[in-house]
Amino acid sequence: MFRLWAREWKRGHVIRETIVEDPSEDTRTHKIFRARTEVCRRFDLAEPIWLDSIVRDFQRDAKCRFTQDAFMEPIDFDYLEIRILEEDDQW
Repeated sequence: MFRLWAREWKRGHVIRETIVEDPSEDTRTHKIFRARTEVCRRFDLAEPIWLDSIVRDFQRDAKCRFTQDAFMEPIDFDYLEIRILEEDDQW
């Protein structure tokens, strides 16, 4: 089972959080992109872009932060953090 945890942070406090699960046999990359899309749907956000620094953080730690720089529209929180909680055994 693939599970991704997302949290919106504002002034040092979590203001919203959700967990997205994906039991499919798809690739890790597809699961991550689908999970990010689902998080944005649940939080009613435009999807952030993957800046090079965000990609590096995610590849290194399986977590990253999307700040205002990654969003095309203004956001009313400090950043969106995503983190992989669980991955399939095949990885």
